[in-house]
Amino acid sequence: MLNSDRFCEQAPREVYATLLDEGVYHCSPRTMYRILDENDMVKERRAQVRHPNYKAPELLATGPNQVWSWDITKLLGPVKLTYFYLYVILDIFSRYVVGWMLAERESATLAHSLIQDSCLKQNIPPAQLTIHADRGASMKSGLVAQLLADLGVTKTHSRPHVSNDNPFSESQFKTLKYRPEFPDRFGSFQDAHQFCRQFFEWYNKNHRHSGIALHTPENVHYHRVQQVDLVRQQALLAAYNAHPERFVKRVPSPPALPGAVWINPPKQQQPLPASTSDLTLISFDQLSHFS
Repeated sequence: MLNSDRFCEQAPREVYATLLDEGVYHCSPRTMYRILDENDMVKERRAQVRHPNYKAPELLATGPNQVWSWDITKLLGPVKLTYFYLYVILDIFSRYVVGWMLAERESATLAHSLIQDSCLKQNIPPAQLTIHADRGASMKSGLVAQLLADLGVTKTHSRPHVSNDNPFSESQFKTLKYRPEFPDRFGSFQDAHQFCRQFFEWYNKNHRHSGIALHTPENVHYHRVQQVDLVRQQALLAAYNAHPERFVKRVPSPPALPGAVWINPPKQQQPLPASTSDLTLISFDQLSHFS
């Protein structure tokens, strides 16, 4: 009776009172609690929603065009409650923006076109690329999922409500919106598009990014780092030869480009300390060896 559809959402005292009003008495509320406790049912008796246990995505890139991150952000329009939607696809190793689009709406069809065009421009072969995104409607759409399957691209998603699972896109949007020339609102779609075009031109070709050894995303993406580092090293050696007293610790060298970039790197497991019995066995082995 307590687990029936009629009473599964009510406390025993409410069940007792309801039945008593109908002229029915089975037992006291205390006895109802005792029966529930004996059956390990002093808890929610309704069917509960079981949320899946989402695992943190662990993505590794050791070169360009291995892992892309994409997201959509809103840009304020000329009047209240008007927005322009900026789609951006970013290579997490080089920080190079491989594709972007400004639109007046969020749409899986537009996302489909942007991803397809970006893969074609970068000549992405099947089974090479992973594309990571959050769990927005466009990101999880069947249209985008089918495109990625057709292209042989692996897709991953952030955990719900965990912005840290998509850090590279979030950081890039912050760089965009913290530019001194970024306005409070854009006067028109054309104004917003012109701003984005100039920003991404600067970001890819001129922005010295601290996460990639102060290289530009374009130089890292198109494998020009070695030539740039050679020029940097020659300049530093010339400075060292002219004034070695200014470099106390060592001969200067340019900052090194990271060899690997992670989204959620796996936690390092600490080695377990040796037990007392292990130490004792080692000691006895050594003694027998010397004897």
